[in-house]
Amino acid sequence: MAVTKTQQAASRMLLFLPAALWIMIFFVLPYSFLGYVSFKPTSSTSAYLPGFTLENYIFNLTDSFFWVILGETLLGGVATVVICLLISYPLAYRLARSRSKYRSLMYMVVISPLLVGVVIRCYGWMVLLADKGLVNDLLLKVGLIDAPLPLMYNMFGVMVGLVQVYMPYMVISLTGSIQAINPELEYTARSLGASRFTAFRKITLPMSLPGIMSGSILVFVLTISSYAIPLLLGGNKTLTTPLMIVQTALDAFDWPGGASMAVIMFVIVVTLLSIYIKVLMHAMRGLK
Repeated sequence: MAVTKTQQAASRMLLFLPAALWIMIFFVLPYSFLGYVSFKPTSSTSAYLPGFTLENYIFNLTDSFFWVILGETLLGGVATVVICLLISYPLAYRLARSRSKYRSLMYMVVISPLLVGVVIRCYGWMVLLADKGLVNDLLLKVGLIDAPLPLMYNMFGVMVGLVQVYMPYMVISLTGSIQAINPELEYTARSLGASRFTAFRKITLPMSLPGIMSGSILVFVLTISSYAIPLLLGGNKTLTTPLMIVQTALDAFDWPGGASMAVIMFVIVVTLLSIYIKVLMHAMRGLK
């Protein structure tokens, strides 16, 4: 019995329905409510007052301190992406091209940090990076330093934690993209006189742009929205936009103010990512 176009469309809709419901319940509705709260007047006795106002957005958009923190948060996300990309690409290339019987073990070593909670990993870095931690103790004992280095409760400690926690996502994204590239293309380029670096620059790197795009977006979004890592490794000396939003909502009991900060950050991040995706998509179309 032939399947009609209506039945095919209905089948596709049934397949799409679970994902649509998931997005609606856990993404659209929360952000819609967040946007709703962001227009409410602030109250000292309840979450917000009746009515609507633009004061929350006017205050945040004209607050230079908010823009400084947001800029530092976005720059920190970009720096984390660049560092993760530089470290992860050689590792991902090795994993994608390896024929060793230990390849599965290497995958497990890369993925294994994801099996441990972020808070536990942060505490591990605190043991290593503290003033009396293992790194400073070792450097003091061998005589390389006279006083403990400030490795924690600053941007350095936060960056170390961010790179270590989110690097596996970059490796996984790059590995899948590089695996899809036929290695014979590199061998052919080498046989025609191209150097190893030229073959990589002309063939492997451009064709792995989809993995670079997906991995960088994933790491960037996770980095700028991270809360536990800046809180534990940065302490009170390193402030990011997520920390400022939580402090505004919980400590200052200004839920509309915190909501407006989140909405502004969301709009800016979506805009920047849209531009980034368009640029890379244009670059990828130029390779065809």
